[in-house]
Amino acid sequence: MRQTSSPTAAAPAPITLLGWLYAVYAWTLFLLLGVAGILVLWLLPALAWRRSLGRALARTVLRLTGMRIRCAGLLTLPHPCIVVANHSSFIDGVVLAAALPPHFSFVIKREMATVPLAGMLLKRLGAHFVERHLGSRSAVDARRLLRSATRGQALVFFPEGTFSPAPPGLLRFHIGAFAAAIKSQLPVVPIAIHGARARLPPGSLQPHPGEIGVEILPALAPQSAAGGTAAALRDLARAQLLAALGEADLADAAESADTAVGTGSDTGAQ
Repeated sequence: MRQTSSPTAAAPAPITLLGWLYAVYAWTLFLLLGVAGILVLWLLPALAWRRSLGRALARTVLRLTGMRIRCAGLLTLPHPCIVVANHSSFIDGVVLAAALPPHFSFVIKREMATVPLAGMLLKRLGAHFVERHLGSRSAVDARRLLRSATRGQALVFFPEGTFSPAPPGLLRFHIGAFAAAIKSQLPVVPIAIHGARARLPPGSLQPHPGEIGVEILPALAPQSAAGGTAAALRDLARAQLLAALGEADLADAAESADTAVGTGSDTGAQ
C-alpha cells in the first residue's frame, strides 16, 4: 500500500456547490452522532461497553460520509501492545478508533480535554490526556503512562505530536511511546495511515469522500532495538513507517523531544 507524495503540496481545487453540500452533510452527521454518542456514553457504566460503542460510532460516521477504510498487513495485533501511527489529519483518531479493537486507550494532548463535544467523548472513552510541554505536569503524565503500559494496557500514540500542513511527510518522533514500550516490554506496532490528509486536509474544514488505508506493519519487540534503548526502538519504527508511506522525511521540521523520556508530547489527536 506504498504511496508517494510530491515535495510540495498541490494548490487546492475550487470548492464546488456539490462540495459545499457534502461538507454541510458530513459535519452535520459528525455533530448529530457526536451528541447522540455523548448521551449514550454518559449512561453506559462499563468502559468496555463505551469503547465498543465508540468504535461503532466511528465506523458509522466514516461509512455514511463515504470515507471507506481498507485494512492491510497484520491480521491480528499482539495484545497488549503499543501502536504508533503517522499523523496527517484531524480524522486520524476517528480512523484508528474505527479500525482497531476497542480495548486501546488513546494518548491525547491535554488541550483536547477542553474542546466541546470532542473532549467529553474522549473522556468517556478513557483517553489519556497528556501535557505536551516540559514541566512538572508532563513528568507526572509520563509516569502515569508508564504505569499504564507496565500494567499491560494497550496504548495508541501519534508520536509526531502534530502534523504539517505542507509538504506531506513524516515529522520527528517524540520518544514517550518507545520509552513506555521498553519499560513495559510491550511490542510496538507501527501503523501507516494512507489517504487521511486527502479526506480532510490540514487547515481545511472541507472533507472529501474516498478511501483511507490502514496498513498494520510488523510488530517490533523491545529486544529488537540495538542496546535495548527507546531511541533505537523509535528509529526502527520510524524507518518502517517512512518506507510504508513513501513520503518525505521531515525530521528536521519538528523540535526534538529526546532530552526527556516521555515528555507528554506524544498525542493521540489534534
